Amino acid sequence: MSTAVLKDLPASRTEPDGSAVVRLLSYNIRSMRDDVGALARVIRACAPDVVCVQEAPRFFRWRKKAARLARASELVHVTGGATTSGPMILASLRAHVERADDVLLPRTPGLHQRGLATAVLRFGRARLGVVSCHLSIDADERFAQGRLLLAKLASLEAAHTVVAGDLNDRPDGRTFGLLAGTLQDAWATAPWGREHTTRLGDPEQRIDAVFANQGVEVLGCGVPMGLAGVREADLRAATDHLPVLAALRVPAP
Repeated sequence: MSTAVLKDLPASRTEPDGSAVVRLLSYNIRSMRDDVGALARVIRACAPDVVCVQEAPRFFRWRKKAARLARASELVHVTGGATTSGPMILASLRAHVERADDVLLPRTPGLHQRGLATAVLRFGRARLGVVSCHLSIDADERFAQGRLLLAKLASLEAAHTVVAGDLNDRPDGRTFGLLAGTLQDAWATAPWGREHTTRLGDPEQRIDAVFANQGVEVLGCGVPMGLAGVREADLRAATDHLPVLAALRVPAP
């Protein structure tokens, strides 16, 4: 495990041609059952414009907990949480929310309810459709959810789109392959930082990922181990997954 200082990804900015560099973070936060202060410090250090959350609080006072995380992370709640059975989207004030939609996916009896948090965000003239997901542990249900996810992404009617989340699948899996066959796997396109997203000390796997459609330029993507301000102690204390940070250049119309 490397502890070398990691060069930062490009900063958020609007280019002279109207395109926008957007920093997007995907993070499974285990219902905020761990150290929320550490979680917020990790998020702030990554300086995201958008956070695709998985396992957001879903039960008692879930809205209050989501607001607490947004406030501590210097972000605002866009959509999702209990209404999507876990996926949620947070954003900085840089993002203008054009629309947001919560989706519950068909559920297999005996398995957890799953859903999608979706939004269309604008950064100046650049528009980005965003989907946060947490797919099933069951292979067949997960594959069906992957197909529904791609259909929902197309229905956003945004020229530039991104999917981020906990896939419960590895790069050699059928559902991961379905998404990677249609979208860019951001880590494979522009690897940066650490690859594996499972908790430090657990078997190394990449089950959390960011995908972007072909119109989006991936400038870098990976786990921000060693990034200035991201402490290993906070990563261990915050939750049982590691975050995935991506920098994306989104063209203007």
